[in-house]
Amino acid sequence: MHALRRTSPLRRVVLTSAATVSGLVLLLSLKPHSAPEVGPAVPSSGGAHASSGSGDAGGSGGSTTTGTVTGEQVQTRYGPVQVRITLRDGRLTEVTAVALPRDNPRDREISGYAVPRLTREALAAQSAEIDTVSGATYTSEGYRRSLQSALDSARG
Repeated sequence: MHALRRTSPLRRVVLTSAATVSGLVLLLSLKPHSAPEVGPAVPSSGGAHASSGSGDAGGSGGSTTTGTVTGEQVQTRYGPVQVRITLRDGRLTEVTAVALPRDNPRDREISGYAVPRLTREALAAQSAEIDTVSGATYTSEGYRRSLQSALDSARG
């Protein structure tokens, strides 16, 4: 007789074990759907570095601000995010990511499609009030916070 015949207790054990293992694998592969709570972006005293540009870095109301400023490095779930901005006559002209999550191919893929979009939106908005890129929630949040700290340092 076959060991796994229809009424065999061993058959039930094997099927139950297989179902349990399959269920556990599916459960462990799920990612959380909500972002962790993040406090307000407060630049630390050592987090933002201004380098002198050509012109007045202070100015009246930030309208004549010119120069390059590096925002604070924001630690995300997948790694650090940090941006450097360039202002000319108070306008945001360039945003460069100087630190991004790059520990594995998936991090590099996410950064590769999210950062250009975030940069375009920041330049268009002239602020850190930009949309989150779908699939890159943590990178988007870190980018926004670093960008805001750089803007605060440059214009404030």
